Amino acid sequence: MIQYPLKFKFTSHASSGVKSLWSSNTQDGGNLACAIPPEFEGPGGGYSPEDFFGLAVMNCFIATFKVIAERSKLLFLEIDAQSELTVDRDEKGAPWMSAMSVQIKLQLEGGQDQERAQHLLEKTAASCLVARSIKTDVRFYFEVQ
Repeated sequence: MIQYPLKFKFTSHASSGVKSLWSSNTQDGGNLACAIPPEFEGPGGGYSPEDFFGLAVMNCFIATFKVIAERSKLLFLEIDAQSELTVDRDEKGAPWMSAMSVQIKLQLEGGQDQERAQHLLEKTAASCLVARSIKTDVRFYFEVQ
């Protein structure tokens, strides 16, 4: 049984200048090169906050689905996700991540119930911790094969 609350730790180290990359690390030692994206006049070449935001939503969905599918004994061959994040200005003119669409393609193992798989995908969307924790309008679109 999972014992809440859970805590995750991260570190970052950067020097001055919008054109310089910096590094961020996870508690497990994963080192990630980070950069301001060209869209915000940075150099690119590293993960941006927008990348992490979009990846967090998409990978939270996949992780949650894997757990739900296993507990429901739904066997699948592959799950693929593609997403698009929209950064816009709010009513005060400040930029924010206003919308995200996530396309999910699920390939079932032969003989699996497509309706049941669809139900589990919808359950996953409602259970996705990251998507539930943000104010960005996140929409999921499913294709079951």
